[in-house]
Amino acid sequence: MNSSAPLVESRPLSLVEKASILTETLPWLETYAGKIVVIKYGGNAMIDDDLKRAFAQDIVFMKRCGVHPVVVHGGGPQISTMLSRLGITSEFRGGLRVTSPEAMEVVRMVLVGQVGRDLVGLINTHSTVAVGLSGEDGGLFTAERRGTVVDGQEVDLGLVGDVVSVRTEAVEGLIGSGSVPVVAGIAPDVNGVVHNVNADTAAAALAVALKADRLVILTDVEGLYLDWPNSSDVITELSATELRDLMPKLEAGMVPKMEACMRAVEGGLTRATVVDGRVPHALLLEIFTNVGIGTMVTQDGLIRLGSRVFSRDEGIPPSEFANGDFGPAPVEPPQGASS
Repeated sequence: MNSSAPLVESRPLSLVEKASILTETLPWLETYAGKIVVIKYGGNAMIDDDLKRAFAQDIVFMKRCGVHPVVVHGGGPQISTMLSRLGITSEFRGGLRVTSPEAMEVVRMVLVGQVGRDLVGLINTHSTVAVGLSGEDGGLFTAERRGTVVDGQEVDLGLVGDVVSVRTEAVEGLIGSGSVPVVAGIAPDVNGVVHNVNADTAAAALAVALKADRLVILTDVEGLYLDWPNSSDVITELSATELRDLMPKLEAGMVPKMEACMRAVEGGLTRATVVDGRVPHALLLEIFTNVGIGTMVTQDGLIRLGSRVFSRDEGIPPSEFANGDFGPAPVEPPQGASS
């Protein structure tokens, strides 16, 4: 499968199909109106021109519908390209980029000066005001240096940090003014030393601090696979506890994404979802359709129906099924799921 291309090709829709899609969005528009949704923007969605435009359109659509999207972006492919061009060595350990002081300057330049500006420009072409900022602005993020463990050994990642505190005033001010905050994943520590912060974990920390309704992480796979590479079936739903049990078995690239989802729901969100950013308008499909896409992590004791969640003990009210076809039953996670 070519991971750089969208997974689905568009075809002309009949008038009836168009009307059906519009009516399907109604309950979700009511659900999310006035709510904050934090979106981690990454993967091919940020390097393929068609997907970039589709993502910007999704953000504008959400904003025009009364939802408050907040975007947190990485820039892995762009950073790697620039580091290579400058002859600076970079490697990934445990799914995280080892970041020297020299590499950190490049990370900062690319995230703030290129990726963030490009996305802000795309959103602003639709007369919706987007404003770029980083974790350095307004004291938004404070980082603490972190390492990782690979094959049982502690690994020094250099200037890589975790977000340990969040001040939401700047982001809340932008939301209140009707703007879309676009946040770059870098953050200073208490001494002012700027760290490279994984955008997945930064998005989770911001979502918790903002008491957001949803966290959605765009990536380059369909979700958490049931038994990769033996099966392409995707786990559509699992609880925080089920995910925690699976974490040691996941492949490195998926660890930060699923860890971010786990942190988000353990921090107060009812659900967080990993979706395939190679699918055009993946964000709208997840937020505004009955079935949703990708893998949703829920708080313990909750179950998923489309993009909504309900108490497992109380069950799903029969009236909810009147909204439409919610697709097949969720795929239950096995003992050894992988990415």
